[in-house]
Amino acid sequence: MNPGIIYATLAYMVWGLFPLYFRQIADVPALEVVMHRTVWSLLFVVLLLLVLKRWAWIGQVVRQPKVLGAFALSALLLSSNWLIYVWAVQNQHVLDASLGYFILPLVNVTFAYAFLGERPRRGQWMAVALAALGVVWLTVQTGRLPWVALALALTFGFYGLLRKVAVLGALEGLTLETMMLAPFALAYLVYGVAQGDSVLLQANASALGWLAIAGPLTAIPLLLFAAGARRIPMTTLGILQYVSPSILFLLSVTVFNESLQLPRLVGFALIWGALVVYSLEGLVNSRRVRLVQARGVA
Repeated sequence: MNPGIIYATLAYMVWGLFPLYFRQIADVPALEVVMHRTVWSLLFVVLLLLVLKRWAWIGQVVRQPKVLGAFALSALLLSSNWLIYVWAVQNQHVLDASLGYFILPLVNVTFAYAFLGERPRRGQWMAVALAALGVVWLTVQTGRLPWVALALALTFGFYGLLRKVAVLGALEGLTLETMMLAPFALAYLVYGVAQGDSVLLQANASALGWLAIAGPLTAIPLLLFAAGARRIPMTTLGILQYVSPSILFLLSVTVFNESLQLPRLVGFALIWGALVVYSLEGLVNSRRVRLVQARGVA
């Protein structure tokens, strides 16, 4: 088996199992979880860079204000995505989180068209339209937009768009983003300690240990994903990304005991139908391209 498939699958499995981790620190407010995740992630990636001796990029980036501005925006989007995700898990919205990441591939198609000038194929537009119908159905049935799902999909979609055109790799990019967020995170944590209501003062060693694990749990799947993406076709990667929301969906029903009523299931079915259309269209197009290339070589 192509090792890239293993790397990417492991990354998506870790991301899908994140609610089990956040369940261990359910008593910690979502914003404080994000602040800890920022600080511990920065410590972890800095240690990795020290071991790998990969620091030359910092001098180059500091002299490029546009690059710094782009990463400041991506850092804001990433932290917003983290905050929404943690809040969703802590407030029994894991099902909505899974919906957001089911929608994400189709959001990426739309963004590629709107911002990168890519021309989606007819089958991809059909998938986007079917997914939009699913969102409309869920809105009508519940009387409100599925805002958690849309917020997760949009924040990570825009984040992915910025990282797609970024000049830094996964490790260096995450390091710069957490460097930018760290001053705010540290200020928040210090303020909490000064006020006497910080988890650093109230939690036991076990809870603090769970918070510290956020560093490697954030960085390792990103590095696995980057390693996998370099080794396998985008079509394969696009199909594998459904591993994460599928795990979220199963956890929401089996572990978190969230209600899945028939009207909501219909909305999910429309989204899943869109993903089937998207995946099949990608496989057919990939095969067509390989046949054309083979004929060209012959």
